[in-house]
Order: sequence, then C-alpha cells, then structure tokens
Amino acid sequence: MPYDKDLDEVVFSESREIANIRLTVSIYSYNNGPKKVQISRENRDSNGNWRFSKLGRLTQEETKVVQELLVKALENF
Repeated sequence: MPYDKDLDEVVFSESREIANIRLTVSIYSYNNGPKKVQISRENRDSNGNWRFSKLGRLTQEETKVVQELLVKALENF
C-alpha cells in the first residue's frame, strides 16, 4: 500500500529558528497507528526560502533547541 498523505495526522509540531536554520520536532500518526517523532532541519537559501536539509550532526545550540522541543512533544504522546 503506497503512502497516502491524507492518512498522516499531525499530533504535534513546533519549530524554532536559529540564524538561517529552522528545526522542527513533530509527532505523526499514520492511519491511526502508533505516534512517532520526526525531527527535521531546514536551511534558508539566498532567496529567503526554506529548503529541507539532512539533520545530520547538531551543534550544541541546536541540540538544546531539539531537547526543549522533544520535552514538549513528549507531553503529546
């Protein structure tokens, strides 16, 4: 069965910006299944648009932001 975006429910989502980076922690439930956490990073390009980027390694500042957002996300599990 292929992925159907209409079955993907956003339970929680919050973002924070650090300079030209936006970090987002979300909780999704697909087709009423188990809730799962997603962490994403976006970088601002030269035109000011957000572009998806690999999460990869985090700086100390980014780690603190993700930690804060994960604590909030856990309240929604």
